[in-house]
Amino acid sequence: MLTLLKRMGKKGFLYLCLIIALIAGQTYFDLLIPDYMAEVTALVQTPGTNINNILINGGYMLLAALASLVLAVITGYFIANYSSIIAYNIRSDLFKKILNLSQGDIDEFTPSSLITRTTNDVSQVEMFVGFGTMIIIKSPVMAIWAISKIIGKGFEWTMAMAVSIAVMIVIIIILIKTVVPKFSIIQKSIDDLNLVSRENLTGIRVVRAFNAETYQKDKISKVNEKLTKVSKQTQKIYAIIMPMIFFNMHLLTLAIYIIGAGMITSSSLPVKIETFGNMIVFSSYAMQVIISFLMLGFLVVMYSRSQISSKRINEVFDADISIKDGDINVPADSQVLEFKNVSFKYPDAQENILNNICFTAKKGETVAFIGQTGSGKSTVVNLIPRMYEATQGEILIDGVNINDMTMESLNNKIGFVPQEAVMFSMSVADNTRFGRSAKDIEIDDIKEAIEVAQGKDFVEKLDDQYDYMVARGGTNLSGGQKQRLSIARAIARKPSIYIFDDTFSALDFKTEATLRKELSDFTKNAISLLVSSRVGSVMSADKIILLENGKMVGQGSHKELWESNDLYREIALSQLSEEEIYESIK
Repeated sequence: MLTLLKRMGKKGFLYLCLIIALIAGQTYFDLLIPDYMAEVTALVQTPGTNINNILINGGYMLLAALASLVLAVITGYFIANYSSIIAYNIRSDLFKKILNLSQGDIDEFTPSSLITRTTNDVSQVEMFVGFGTMIIIKSPVMAIWAISKIIGKGFEWTMAMAVSIAVMIVIIIILIKTVVPKFSIIQKSIDDLNLVSRENLTGIRVVRAFNAETYQKDKISKVNEKLTKVSKQTQKIYAIIMPMIFFNMHLLTLAIYIIGAGMITSSSLPVKIETFGNMIVFSSYAMQVIISFLMLGFLVVMYSRSQISSKRINEVFDADISIKDGDINVPADSQVLEFKNVSFKYPDAQENILNNICFTAKKGETVAFIGQTGSGKSTVVNLIPRMYEATQGEILIDGVNINDMTMESLNNKIGFVPQEAVMFSMSVADNTRFGRSAKDIEIDDIKEAIEVAQGKDFVEKLDDQYDYMVARGGTNLSGGQKQRLSIARAIARKPSIYIFDDTFSALDFKTEATLRKELSDFTKNAISLLVSSRVGSVMSADKIILLENGKMVGQGSHKELWESNDLYREIALSQLSEEEIYESIK
């Protein structure tokens, strides 16, 4: 928790100092009220008292209450700002850390858990900081101050208060022992609920297409029932504990008055008045002490819950970034990309996904990867932008290991088009110029990139054309339209290395053929890497690499592989007729 509070910043620290001063002032005025109350009580009981004296002391009491109220409002305002600053800083730092995690690191935490940690867990810490700051400062001061005021005013009253405090401590211990262990279960259940809800929402079309609504309802009900069960258990405990706490408080008040009544009955008149005043003061201060212990008890419970959340947040902050940033800034231009005996396996996997991959791609060349599903085609190209780290071997660009390059300079070399086209909630133009280099991409470059990607026709038919707002995830665009905008995004950067990871799967053959022709002219001064399952998409490549079970089983042109490789011939014949193939190798 303390490591998170360090993120308050200079502004947060100034707020904290101001809050401490305000709470001290509020506590001072709160503790003045019983003194004035005792004075008024004594004046009322004293024969011949001037009414003005009663009114003056009553006025002072009202002023103290008003001052306490004003300071409480001001303190609440600054505490809200203080806790919000800490929450803002934690969320910002957490988001920055997540951005630096590799795909493997994210998979280890799971996206749903990272969402919960960034939202619900930070809210738990914010709640503790806001509510806890006041209690942790005010309650001890008030309890100690109140005890110092009433100590020695009556042994019987002191013993009654001591018993009440002991009962309160026992209740708080029971509360901590029964409720706190359930908080970690609740947070984990929120993770699971987030996971299932996210899965259901992202796959809603599949759910409806397969009439799986009932199945999904049962799935989320199971997770929800677990969360509800634990939450109900904690609420039931609170429902039992809270009446016990208030019963103890009222019992103490009753005990003070019963003891006081006995003391007054057996005393002379002057002593009666003094004893009555002491009883009023003791009762008021005793309630302050009990309430302080009660608030401290709730603070411990709240701290325990926020501590679980802060631990989950710190797990992200403390996570080692598996892919370290290099220190070599390389120019944007690239001449040669080389894989040297590259192997790769996913974290905790037993076997390699890729084994001894070796190839060279030169400027102006197009190197294509083909193979059956699960052969490792996409994994190869994902290693270049360091989505994952190669387990063995080296990946070199112009003789420099990509691990030694800064991530910024490496990514500035690459125009990456993933299998799934990702669209953001922004205009068509902003989606195309997306990224750190966005400010350098003019509207003419955007229009050119979209035209090369064969998206001009559909974009210019949109209501606002290039200013048309794309919905989150591109739900107001078709799959082919999203794919073409995704390709345009890579083209607009004018990188020296293009990576097309099964990019043309959502396009019809005519559009793909036109697009590939336009791309070949546009990317003639760059290195192009193309992943596809379709022979028709790769046959024009300068070099085709055939993969099977993560191993290179063939390398050469379309004609060379057709003539020498049985697996390639089998794949080609499954997609094209012999006439089409012979026509392509002429």
